[in-house]
Amino acid sequence: MGSMGMQILGMALAAMGWLGTIVCCALPMWKVTAYMGNNIMLTQRIWDGLWMDCVLQSTGQMQCQIYEAMLALPSDIQAARALVVIAILLALLGIFCSVLGGKCTNCLGDEATKAKVVVAAGIIFIVSSILLLIPLCWTANTIIRDFYNPITLDSQKREFGTSLYVGWASCSLLLIGGGPAVLQLPPPEGEALLGQVHQRSLRANQQLCLSAIPLPSLGNFLRLP
Repeated sequence: MGSMGMQILGMALAAMGWLGTIVCCALPMWKVTAYMGNNIMLTQRIWDGLWMDCVLQSTGQMQCQIYEAMLALPSDIQAARALVVIAILLALLGIFCSVLGGKCTNCLGDEATKAKVVVAAGIIFIVSSILLLIPLCWTANTIIRDFYNPITLDSQKREFGTSLYVGWASCSLLLIGGGPAVLQLPPPEGEALLGQVHQRSLRANQQLCLSAIPLPSLGNFLRLP
């Protein structure tokens, strides 16, 4: 019952991380305007995302423009698009595998096979978390580098957006949801492995004992009384 509860908890956390990854990908708030210097633009705020950029006016009106030329985008945005989309698809595959191999479902009859599928789902969640973490850290490094660059204009400097924090939280949820599944060893396979090791050790000990016993020579059998 405890193992089933851990599987359900890990699946729920991974599902929340998957939803957070989708939100992180969709929100155009990876980079936001930094209010600093003498050229502070109080009338509007600029948001930069993976798929569009938006301008929020002080009146509450918002205008968004979708990126049309993909090759004209910076390299970090292009890489972030690909990695985040792959992370979403992998997390979805991990959820499917965790449901397929869960102890609360009857999709697979063999317990050993179900345990292997759950371990594979945990590995997929961890890989998805790493793929999401790469563009988040890359974007954060770009923001910090441009922020402290004296050549960059104050109007072009950006700060961390909400999408980055949502993405980091999603990485943690995916990692926590997939970690226990990876550490779980399938019981039938583990017992069989221990049994094979025990049998081999017994055979080796028997062979050593037999080799240590001195065999009688042929002359002792042929000696007459």
